[in-house]
Amino acid sequence: MSALVITLLIVGGIALLMVIAYINHAVENSKLEKARQRADLLDRIRRCQDLSERLPGQLMTPQLKLLLAKLQLQASERLLPLEKQNATLKTDIETLKAQIAQGESIAVKNPPQPIANEAKAKDVRFLLENLHALVTGSVQGGLLPANEGKHWLKQVRQMLVLVHIEFFSTLGQAALQQKQPGQARLAFERGVQYLRKQPEPAQYQAQLKRFEEQLARANAMVLNNNAPSVEESSELTEGLKNLGDDDWKKKNIYD
Repeated sequence: MSALVITLLIVGGIALLMVIAYINHAVENSKLEKARQRADLLDRIRRCQDLSERLPGQLMTPQLKLLLAKLQLQASERLLPLEKQNATLKTDIETLKAQIAQGESIAVKNPPQPIANEAKAKDVRFLLENLHALVTGSVQGGLLPANEGKHWLKQVRQMLVLVHIEFFSTLGQAALQQKQPGQARLAFERGVQYLRKQPEPAQYQAQLKRFEEQLARANAMVLNNNAPSVEESSELTEGLKNLGDDDWKKKNIYD
Protein backbone atom coordinates (compact mmCIF):
# COMPACT_ATOMS: atom_id res chain seq x y z
CA MET A 1 0.00 0.00 0.00
CA SER A 2 1.51 3.29 -1.11
CA ALA A 3 2.07 6.27 1.15
CA LEU A 4 -0.50 8.23 -0.85
CA VAL A 5 -3.24 5.70 -0.19
CA ILE A 6 -2.38 5.60 3.51
CA THR A 7 -2.48 9.40 3.65
CA LEU A 8 -5.86 9.48 1.90
CA LEU A 9 -7.26 6.87 4.29
CA ILE A 10 -6.05 8.89 7.29
CA VAL A 11 -7.46 12.12 5.88
CA GLY A 12 -10.74 10.36 5.05
CA GLY A 13 -10.92 8.90 8.54
CA ILE A 14 -10.36 12.30 10.11
CA ALA A 15 -12.99 13.84 7.82
CA LEU A 16 -15.46 11.10 8.72
CA LEU A 17 -14.86 11.69 12.42
CA MET A 18 -15.39 15.42 11.93
CA VAL A 19 -18.65 14.76 10.06
CA ILE A 20 -19.85 12.42 12.82
CA ALA A 21 -18.91 14.97 15.48
CA TYR A 22 -20.74 17.71 13.56
CA ILE A 23 -23.86 15.55 13.19
CA ASN A 24 -23.81 14.68 16.90
CA HIS A 25 -23.37 18.35 17.76
CA ALA A 26 -26.28 19.34 15.49
CA VAL A 27 -28.49 16.60 16.94
CA GLU A 28 -27.59 17.67 20.47
CA ASN A 29 -28.31 21.33 19.65
CA SER A 30 -31.63 20.33 18.12
CA LYS A 31 -32.56 18.42 21.28
CA LEU A 32 -31.58 21.37 23.46
CA GLU A 33 -33.57 23.80 21.30
CA LYS A 34 -36.63 21.56 21.43
CA ALA A 35 -36.27 21.24 25.19
CA ARG A 36 -36.00 25.04 25.47
CA GLN A 37 -39.06 25.56 23.27
CA ARG A 38 -41.00 22.96 25.23
CA ALA A 39 -40.12 24.58 28.58
CA ASP A 40 -41.03 28.06 27.25
CA LEU A 41 -44.38 26.89 25.85
CA LEU A 42 -45.26 24.99 29.03
CA ASP A 43 -44.46 28.11 31.06
CA ARG A 44 -46.73 30.23 28.82
CA ILE A 45 -49.56 27.71 29.15
CA ARG A 46 -49.14 27.59 32.94
CA ARG A 47 -49.20 31.39 33.19
CA CYS A 48 -52.32 31.65 31.03
CA GLN A 49 -54.14 29.07 33.16
CA ASP A 50 -52.98 30.63 36.43
CA LEU A 51 -54.05 34.14 35.42
CA SER A 52 -57.35 32.97 33.97
CA GLU A 53 -58.24 31.16 37.20
CA ARG A 54 -56.73 33.38 39.90
CA LEU A 55 -57.30 36.97 38.83
CA PRO A 56 -59.99 38.58 41.04
CA GLY A 57 -63.43 38.91 39.47
CA GLN A 58 -63.35 42.71 39.73
CA LEU A 59 -60.37 42.75 37.35
CA MET A 60 -61.34 39.93 34.98
CA THR A 61 -63.37 40.86 31.89
CA PRO A 62 -64.65 38.74 28.97
CA GLN A 63 -62.07 40.45 26.75
CA LEU A 64 -59.21 39.50 29.06
CA LYS A 65 -60.56 35.96 29.48
CA LEU A 66 -60.68 35.65 25.70
CA LEU A 67 -57.12 36.97 25.31
CA LEU A 68 -55.76 34.43 27.81
CA ALA A 69 -57.63 31.60 26.07
CA LYS A 70 -56.19 32.64 22.68
CA LEU A 71 -52.64 32.87 24.02
CA GLN A 72 -52.98 29.49 25.71
CA LEU A 73 -54.33 27.94 22.49
CA GLN A 74 -51.45 29.34 20.43
CA ALA A 75 -48.88 28.00 22.88
CA SER A 76 -50.67 24.63 23.09
CA GLU A 77 -50.76 24.24 19.30
CA ARG A 78 -47.04 25.01 19.11
CA LEU A 79 -46.37 22.46 21.83
CA LEU A 80 -48.39 19.67 20.19
CA PRO A 81 -45.70 18.71 17.58
CA LEU A 82 -43.26 18.27 20.47
CA GLU A 83 -45.74 16.16 22.46
CA LYS A 84 -47.75 14.28 19.81
CA GLN A 85 -48.88 11.59 22.25
CA ASN A 86 -50.15 14.02 24.90
CA ALA A 87 -53.89 13.25 25.03
CA THR A 88 -54.54 15.86 27.74
CA LEU A 89 -53.00 18.56 25.57
CA LYS A 90 -55.25 17.59 22.65
CA THR A 91 -58.33 17.76 24.88
CA ASP A 92 -57.28 21.17 26.21
CA ILE A 93 -56.89 22.47 22.66
CA GLU A 94 -60.43 21.43 21.76
CA THR A 95 -61.79 22.99 24.97
CA LEU A 96 -59.97 26.26 24.26
CA LYS A 97 -61.28 26.37 20.70
CA ALA A 98 -64.83 25.96 21.98
CA GLN A 99 -64.34 28.78 24.52
CA ILE A 100 -62.83 31.14 21.92
CA ALA A 101 -65.73 30.42 19.55
CA GLN A 102 -68.02 32.06 22.12
CA GLY A 103 -66.27 35.40 21.61
CA GLU A 104 -67.02 37.97 24.30
CA SER A 105 -69.82 35.72 25.56
CA ILE A 106 -67.11 33.53 27.09
CA ALA A 107 -67.94 32.57 30.68
CA VAL A 108 -66.22 34.57 33.43
CA LYS A 109 -66.55 32.73 36.73
CA ASN A 110 -63.81 34.43 38.72
CA PRO A 111 -65.26 35.49 42.10
CA PRO A 112 -64.47 39.00 43.37
CA GLN A 113 -61.67 39.00 45.94
CA PRO A 114 -61.59 41.89 48.43
CA ILE A 115 -58.14 43.47 48.55
CA ALA A 116 -58.30 44.13 52.27
CA ASN A 117 -54.68 43.73 53.35
CA GLU A 118 -51.14 44.19 52.12
CA ALA A 119 -50.57 40.46 51.54
CA LYS A 120 -53.54 40.27 49.17
CA ALA A 121 -52.48 43.46 47.39
CA LYS A 122 -49.00 42.00 46.81
CA ASP A 123 -50.49 38.72 45.55
CA VAL A 124 -52.67 40.49 42.97
CA ARG A 125 -49.81 42.77 41.97
CA PHE A 126 -47.67 39.67 41.33
CA LEU A 127 -50.42 38.30 39.05
CA LEU A 128 -50.53 41.57 37.11
CA GLU A 129 -46.74 41.53 36.74
CA ASN A 130 -47.08 38.02 35.28
CA LEU A 131 -49.74 39.27 32.89
CA HIS A 132 -47.46 42.13 31.84
CA ALA A 133 -44.60 39.68 31.18
CA LEU A 134 -46.93 37.30 29.29
CA VAL A 135 -48.19 40.04 26.97
CA THR A 136 -44.67 41.37 26.37
CA GLY A 137 -43.33 37.89 25.63
CA SER A 138 -46.27 37.12 23.32
CA VAL A 139 -45.57 40.26 21.27
CA GLN A 140 -41.87 39.41 21.05
CA GLY A 141 -42.72 35.81 20.06
CA GLY A 142 -45.12 36.89 17.32
CA LEU A 143 -48.17 35.49 19.11
CA LEU A 144 -49.76 38.92 19.60
CA PRO A 145 -49.76 41.97 17.27
CA ALA A 146 -47.78 44.93 18.61
CA ASN A 147 -50.77 47.31 18.65
CA GLU A 148 -52.86 44.79 20.59
CA GLY A 149 -49.99 44.20 22.99
CA LYS A 150 -49.71 47.96 23.60
CA HIS A 151 -53.44 48.12 24.35
CA TRP A 152 -53.21 45.31 26.91
CA LEU A 153 -50.13 46.72 28.61
CA LYS A 154 -52.10 49.93 29.16
CA GLN A 155 -54.97 47.88 30.58
CA VAL A 156 -52.58 46.13 32.98
CA ARG A 157 -51.34 49.49 34.29
CA GLN A 158 -54.92 50.65 34.84
CA MET A 159 -55.75 47.43 36.69
CA LEU A 160 -52.77 48.00 38.96
CA VAL A 161 -54.09 51.48 39.79
CA LEU A 162 -57.53 50.00 40.58
CA VAL A 163 -55.88 47.51 42.93
CA HIS A 164 -54.21 50.35 44.86
CA ILE A 165 -57.44 52.37 44.95
CA GLU A 166 -59.36 49.43 46.42
CA PHE A 167 -56.55 48.63 48.88
CA PHE A 168 -56.23 52.14 50.31
CA SER A 169 -60.01 52.65 50.38
CA THR A 170 -60.69 49.33 52.13
CA LEU A 171 -57.88 49.93 54.59
CA GLY A 172 -59.18 53.39 55.46
CA GLN A 173 -62.80 52.30 55.83
CA ALA A 174 -61.80 49.41 58.08
CA ALA A 175 -59.80 51.78 60.29
CA LEU A 176 -62.81 54.12 60.61
CA GLN A 177 -65.03 51.23 61.63
CA GLN A 178 -62.47 50.30 64.29
CA LYS A 179 -62.48 53.89 65.62
CA GLN A 180 -58.90 54.49 64.43
CA PRO A 181 -59.13 57.79 62.51
CA GLY A 182 -55.36 58.23 62.60
CA GLN A 183 -54.83 54.99 60.67
CA ALA A 184 -57.69 55.90 58.33
CA ARG A 185 -56.10 59.28 57.65
CA LEU A 186 -52.82 57.57 56.73
CA ALA A 187 -54.55 55.18 54.30
CA PHE A 188 -56.55 57.93 52.56
CA GLU A 189 -53.48 60.17 52.42
CA ARG A 190 -51.52 57.38 50.68
CA GLY A 191 -54.41 57.01 48.23
CA VAL A 192 -54.36 60.73 47.41
CA GLN A 193 -50.59 60.75 46.91
CA TYR A 194 -50.68 57.62 44.75
CA LEU A 195 -53.33 58.99 42.38
CA ARG A 196 -51.66 62.38 42.09
CA LYS A 197 -48.45 60.66 40.94
CA GLN A 198 -50.16 58.84 38.05
CA PRO A 199 -49.02 59.81 34.51
CA GLU A 200 -52.67 60.47 33.54
CA PRO A 201 -54.35 61.56 36.79
CA ALA A 202 -57.37 62.97 34.92
CA GLN A 203 -58.66 59.40 34.49
CA TYR A 204 -59.00 59.05 38.24
CA GLN A 205 -60.50 62.41 39.21
CA ALA A 206 -63.61 60.84 40.73
CA GLN A 207 -61.56 58.45 42.88
CA LEU A 208 -59.16 61.24 43.86
CA LYS A 209 -62.04 63.49 44.92
CA ARG A 210 -63.47 60.63 47.00
CA PHE A 211 -60.10 60.06 48.73
CA GLU A 212 -59.75 63.79 49.46
CA GLU A 213 -63.23 63.86 51.02
CA GLN A 214 -62.43 60.80 53.14
CA LEU A 215 -59.10 62.31 54.16
CA ALA A 216 -60.80 65.55 55.26
CA ARG A 217 -63.32 63.54 57.29
CA ALA A 218 -60.58 61.48 58.97
CA ASN A 219 -58.61 64.66 59.72
CA ALA A 220 -61.65 66.21 61.36
CA MET A 221 -62.17 63.12 63.49
CA VAL A 222 -58.53 63.13 64.61
CA LEU A 223 -58.72 66.82 65.56
CA ASN A 224 -62.01 66.28 67.36
CA ASN A 225 -60.56 63.37 69.34
CA ASN A 226 -57.55 65.45 70.35
CA ALA A 227 -59.59 68.52 71.42
CA PRO A 228 -60.43 68.72 75.17
CA SER A 229 -64.09 68.06 75.92
CA VAL A 230 -66.16 70.41 78.13
CA GLU A 231 -67.45 67.38 79.96
CA GLU A 232 -63.90 66.29 80.74
CA SER A 233 -63.16 69.45 82.81
CA SER A 234 -61.30 68.29 85.88
CA GLU A 235 -61.42 69.54 89.46
CA LEU A 236 -57.94 70.94 88.85
CA THR A 237 -59.24 73.05 85.96
CA GLU A 238 -62.08 74.34 88.13
CA GLY A 239 -59.63 75.00 90.92
CA LEU A 240 -57.40 77.03 88.63
CA LYS A 241 -60.42 79.05 87.53
CA ASN A 242 -61.38 79.75 91.17
CA LEU A 243 -57.82 80.53 92.07
CA GLY A 244 -57.68 83.04 89.30
CA ASP A 245 -60.89 84.65 90.53
CA ASP A 246 -59.66 84.79 94.17
CA ASP A 247 -56.38 86.37 93.12
CA TRP A 248 -58.25 89.01 91.20
CA LYS A 249 -60.55 89.71 94.20
CA LYS A 250 -57.62 89.85 96.64
CA LYS A 251 -55.79 92.19 94.34
CA ASN A 252 -58.80 94.55 94.36
CA ILE A 253 -59.11 94.40 98.17
CA TYR A 254 -55.48 95.17 98.88
CA ASP A 255 -55.46 97.89 96.28
